[in-house]
Amino acid sequence: MDVLAAMGIAGFGKKPKQRQLDPNRFDKNKRGDTGTLASSSAAAVKEDDGAASHVSSSSAPPRPKSEDRESDSEDIGPPPPPLDTKWENADEEPEFDASDDDLDDLQLPISHELILKDHTKVVSALTMDPSGARVLSGSHDYDCKLWDFGGMDWRCKPFKTWEPAGSYYIHDVRFSNDGQQFLVISGTTQAKLYDRDGEELATYIKGDPYIRDMKNTSGHVAELTSCAWHPKDPQTFITSSVDSTIRIWDVENKRKQKTVIVVKSKERGARTRVNACAYSPDGSLIGGACMDGALHMWQTRSNFVRPNMTIEGAHAKGTETGSLVFSVDGQTVLTRGGDDTVKLWDLRSFKKPIITRSGLATLYPHTNAIFSPDYKYVITGAGATTKGGRGHLLFLKKDTLETVKDLEVDSTPVKVFWHSKINQILTGLSNGQICVLYSPDMSVNGAKLPLSKGPPRKPTVEDMSDAVAAPTIITPHALPMFRDTEIGRSTKRKREKERMDPRKSHRPELPVTGPGRGGRVGASATQHVVQNLVRDTTRDEDPREALLRLAATADENPVWTAAWRANQPKPVFAPVEDEEEGEEKR
Repeated sequence: MDVLAAMGIAGFGKKPKQRQLDPNRFDKNKRGDTGTLASSSAAAVKEDDGAASHVSSSSAPPRPKSEDRESDSEDIGPPPPPLDTKWENADEEPEFDASDDDLDDLQLPISHELILKDHTKVVSALTMDPSGARVLSGSHDYDCKLWDFGGMDWRCKPFKTWEPAGSYYIHDVRFSNDGQQFLVISGTTQAKLYDRDGEELATYIKGDPYIRDMKNTSGHVAELTSCAWHPKDPQTFITSSVDSTIRIWDVENKRKQKTVIVVKSKERGARTRVNACAYSPDGSLIGGACMDGALHMWQTRSNFVRPNMTIEGAHAKGTETGSLVFSVDGQTVLTRGGDDTVKLWDLRSFKKPIITRSGLATLYPHTNAIFSPDYKYVITGAGATTKGGRGHLLFLKKDTLETVKDLEVDSTPVKVFWHSKINQILTGLSNGQICVLYSPDMSVNGAKLPLSKGPPRKPTVEDMSDAVAAPTIITPHALPMFRDTEIGRSTKRKREKERMDPRKSHRPELPVTGPGRGGRVGASATQHVVQNLVRDTTRDEDPREALLRLAATADENPVWTAAWRANQPKPVFAPVEDEEEGEEKR
């Protein structure tokens, strides 16, 4: 059996044991306090009023469904009152308490939480892909991180971390509608596009800062603030910037934007910072919130010369609007201002807000507000009142913006994201944590996946045989370059032997930086190459001397004239007299 285990076939032909998951595995992540209900004070007031509180639905014990069905089939009319309830006025009908019905209908996935802790500073950007499998976060520690719920274990660590723009804050991140790519908006002038695995696909061009007219630049010339994808066209997105423009881009063209929307302000200089931008659900409107407090709307079919709808002073001038969100019908706009307010606007009467909620402490300009998936509630964060205190995640009723539930979290909530498919709420906190709120009953996958994997499996003999005790192939007659070192033998002697070798232990020559360094005369790289070339010295030699040097060898061993040695007569030359001797004889 041990041999089979070492060979890795011990379990062949056997049915694998199914891992039994702990039914109480979610209890360790259960929140101690699920929040404060806003209607509790109203219920307390009604208890003081008198008899009406005794018949509220909260005091009645829950009835099983089987009993309800039997009572419906047998009796006609309302069910009889509980036995333990004492009626003071039997003739009067019980008072209707709307708050109790609202609490029964309030189904929020906030009973459990999972903490993703890897950032070191405030989480300023947060989103999820459309399938709900991956989380993308950006922070003031200059990092972007990708988290995969299906691949995480109990440690809950990201599978990829990188710095998109060096030492610049991350302002916004957005997944495309198909989930195959995402945008990263940092404090630079260039937006970056990545695929879903975090590999960079494109960096879009920056404009010329010396051109005054923003319509004539190919890209942004100042810090980016936010971005948004077109809801219908996956090849189009928009970016907003401090240079007072919103630019419409084509994914495939990174050299120039498609259209420029120049936002004109009534302030001096006619420029303002565009803090937030968004598309309407049908893609027919582009909204922008500016630093001067104005809120603009442009129709995508227009020429973008001037906005189609404008509200001056929508928020306080000089404050940064954190988010701009359209409702599903495209008629309602939700804004979260830096003036500690949340406002709802109706585009059909775009003059003043429908309702305003104030007193929401805003400590970070990127604090956002979102709609719930059923568009019944508005979720936003309120800052801690004291340094290091606990923040508040507020659930507001959409019609009145009254607090339905106040949920305390470890620090100030900055970014909130509610994924409709997995029904889980992600909250980016100021201490670098990402709090994932979920419910084991109402939520699907997401944060439940790491806990559903069960405890780590104990290593078996087969694992050890595969990983640690892998068999070694011994090749005694292999060539030296392919020969493995002997198992268990130390390389100390080998290193000492190589140290004695003058060639292997030769220290490389240090680079020459000046004349006479290290006992060598400095020379340029070109001179060094020229000096090492094989020089042809034929030009420098005298041809007559070179021929006379070979004369003796030619006489002793002629190569070409050896045939004439036997029959060739020897030349007889007339004696040559010197010119001086000839003149004397005359």
